[in-house]
Amino acid sequence: MHQNAFIRGAVRALSATGLAFALFAAQPAAADVPLVDGTLWVKSSEEVKKAYLVGLANMVQLEVAYNANDPLPEKSSLSPRFAKGLTGQTLASVQEALDKWYSANPGKLQRPVIETIWFEIALPGLKAGK
Repeated sequence: MHQNAFIRGAVRALSATGLAFALFAAQPAAADVPLVDGTLWVKSSEEVKKAYLVGLANMVQLEVAYNANDPLPEKSSLSPRFAKGLTGQTLASVQEALDKWYSANPGKLQRPVIETIWFEIALPGLKAGK
């Protein structure tokens, strides 16, 4: 399976952010975990931002790998399109793009980070790849 630079960078950063994941995993229930939006993003440290992106990259990579032998139809799973749209991106470039977008759009801090990644980075990457 081909891994793009974003996923490879995220995997390398995992060891540096293990503590953040351990703390996150200690939360009592998924319902208690807030949706990460721009308000949380801009207040977060560089390490926490990396931890979020590493978690996202690992989730995408896991689903793509899990379905590798029996891929879901493209419209049934977001992960393969997400990975394809982020091809050529690195952990640092995604973090920088998010920082710039939220800085340029202070009135949209309520927008979830995952939505911003999709519409501002992954979707344009998919369109450019066609």
